[in-house]
Amino acid sequence: MDVPLWLALIVVGWLGVKLTRPPAWLVLVLLLGGYLIADSFLAPAVDNAIK
Repeated sequence: MDVPLWLALIVVGWLGVKLTRPPAWLVLVLLLGGYLIADSFLAPAVDNAIK
């Protein structure tokens, strides 16, 4: 069974929020920070660190 990556991320994110109950501001900061870093000059460094 092939599951699209976006669907898997939504499910894992939803479960994480439901199970751990992080504050809403923390979720927003992480999402916004990840979006901004992905389009910045730090993207290659983060990509190398993850691989």
